[in-house]
Amino acid sequence: MAFKKQYLKSKAVCKVTFKISKDEAREAESVRLVGDFNNWDTAAVPMKKLKDGSFTATVELEKDAKYQFRYLLNDQEWENDWSADEYLPSPVSLDENSVVAV
Repeated sequence: MAFKKQYLKSKAVCKVTFKISKDEAREAESVRLVGDFNNWDTAAVPMKKLKDGSFTATVELEKDAKYQFRYLLNDQEWENDWSADEYLPSPVSLDENSVVAV
C-alpha cells in the first residue's frame, strides 16, 4: 500500500493517489477508500481495479491538513494503509485509522 502526493501550484490542494496491491487487498473484488474527506461514506465510489489486480483512486485534498482513512474490502473488511504518515485511534472502534498529511 502506498500513496503518492502531487502538490498543485495553481490551487491550495494536493492530489493524493492511493494504491493497494492485489495481495494487500486479499484479492478483493471491490475496495472503497473511506475517510474524513468523504464523511466516512461506506457507499463511496469503489477504487479503480487495475489489470494487475491492484486498486487505485485519486482524491484532491486541501493542503496543510491531516485526513484519517481506511480501505473497505468487499464492503465487509477494513484495512489500514501500512505506509501511512501516521495512525490514530478510531473514535468508533478499537482499531486505528491511517492518516495522510498534506
